[in-house]
Amino acid sequence: MENIEIIPEKRRIDIAKLKKTGAVVLPSIFTIANMAFGFFSILSASEGEYVRASWFLIVSYVMDMLDGRVARLVHGESSFGVEIDSLSDWISFGIAPAYLIYKFVLKDYGFWGYPVAFLYVLCGALRLARYNVKSHFGGSDKDYFQGLPIPAAAGILVSFVLAYSMIEGESGSRGIQIVMDRMPFVYGVVPFIMIALALLMVSSAPYAAFKGDMLKPNSIKGIVLITAVLSMIVAYPQDALFVFFSVYALSGVLAGFYGAFKKLFRGKEAGC
Repeated sequence: MENIEIIPEKRRIDIAKLKKTGAVVLPSIFTIANMAFGFFSILSASEGEYVRASWFLIVSYVMDMLDGRVARLVHGESSFGVEIDSLSDWISFGIAPAYLIYKFVLKDYGFWGYPVAFLYVLCGALRLARYNVKSHFGGSDKDYFQGLPIPAAAGILVSFVLAYSMIEGESGSRGIQIVMDRMPFVYGVVPFIMIALALLMVSSAPYAAFKGDMLKPNSIKGIVLITAVLSMIVAYPQDALFVFFSVYALSGVLAGFYGAFKKLFRGKEAGC
């Protein structure tokens, strides 16, 4: 006769708790890695190593994408995960890029560089706090974000530093000529870009989340889009990232205006 091991109820409960703990810890490893690379970026920027600081933040971006996907894969979503993820994002995509841009550009503006950098950090914190509240109380939308996500805002700043570094000969990568020609102009309006990004983060502009049914990786549209984006990044990493992040930031503004005009038009029709 086969020996059947009978597991006591208490042991079954302990095993279930252990599995649940492992499911929570696994994605947190990627979250902590996100935080670590953000901190390394701050240290690098303080030493004047702006390109290295930027690449650290790109790695933080990858870690941030992985932690959410791993959490959903192992069913490890938790309130703790939401909080530690936001704290990591604030360091890596709020404080670190603001400090990087201050050291790279804003320090030349004297005292006025301080409030511009702080406004970005403050609005990033407000953006994350609002997202957390919606996550806890079930008010989030799986298809759209309210306001520009802080990783996307940081992506514009980081990719700008990488793209501009090619002009100064700090990077051996090739660039898209039409983008490279406009980098000096972008350098001159960085304070206004920082302010615009800060305001977009706390705005109500709708930004595609690329989750749920909006973009399926196994669909024809998804495959074509992903292939095109990856090809551009491989060929022109710095410039392509700057273009993609900038287009994404503008998409929410255009969508917001479109929604406002649509409501206004409907209101006029109802009043007729």
